[in-house]
Amino acid sequence: MMNQKSSQTTAHKLKRLAEIYRQGQASEVMDKTLDKLFDYEAETCRSQILELENDLSGFEKRYGKSSEDFYRSFQAGEAGDGMDFVEWASIIQRITHEVFSMQRGDEL
Repeated sequence: MMNQKSSQTTAHKLKRLAEIYRQGQASEVMDKTLDKLFDYEAETCRSQILELENDLSGFEKRYGKSSEDFYRSFQAGEAGDGMDFVEWASIIQRITHEVFSMQRGDEL
């Protein structure tokens, strides 16, 4: 994770980049670089999702239920609060976050 100062510096750079694009001064190299960056981020999300899905599979086999069924009962307070269940729910939430990040990236 980035610290606040680094985030502010990056935000400033992105504003400068946006201004270059608004002025029509972006080069083909800049376009290709941004495309590669977005592709890299999407691939990173896909890799993380695959790893997390493998983790989910282990929980599903161990407890004999789908993650969807588990999460529904977890949210309803019916699954208990054991460490396995908290971890299982956390993995589901992380996958949801990664999928949302990928979808947001596709919109750009």
